[in-house]
Amino acid sequence: MSSTSRQGQNSPSAADALTFNVAGLLAEPAGTTHDLEISSPALDLGPDLRQSRGVQGRLRLTRTNRGLLVKGRLVTSLALVCSRCLREIDYPVEMEIEEEALPTIDLASGVALDTAAEPDALRLTDHHELALEEEVRDAILLTEPIAPLCREDCPGLCVICGEELGGGPHDHPDAEIDPRLETLRQFQSPDEG
Repeated sequence: MSSTSRQGQNSPSAADALTFNVAGLLAEPAGTTHDLEISSPALDLGPDLRQSRGVQGRLRLTRTNRGLLVKGRLVTSLALVCSRCLREIDYPVEMEIEEEALPTIDLASGVALDTAAEPDALRLTDHHELALEEEVRDAILLTEPIAPLCREDCPGLCVICGEELGGGPHDHPDAEIDPRLETLRQFQSPDEG
């Protein structure tokens, strides 16, 4: 059995847009799938990083004998600064999500399940909801580049005047040489001008 739903399109927050009630899927037999189309506003990534657009993508939830397998691809953009020319850029980010989500409450009896054996596992809430905000935030943070570039061949800034080198022809007159170093000019090859 497979079904598709659109979630989070009119949600007021990212937490709401990335939280899904999965009680119905947990009641289905193992192997049942449910596809989710994700459309979430930008997440709060802290003071030093922000998204330039929300999170979009698709996830497939598959019922397993233990819980749910959550798998899919999400995309967003980060508002960064090029490490060479210092221009603001929108840096596209793709994330692969593959997690197993385990219940905290038995669906049939309502009894709390022992979670001590797997303390680091992704857990469903007490209301059988899959809350993915933290996992998506972590995935975005892991994709942040160390030195983002506006383009691979970005020439950067001029070391003399600080102008952007990609803006066109750029030239500076020769700097005056200390008179004590003037004799070193004779060692300059003719090709170096």
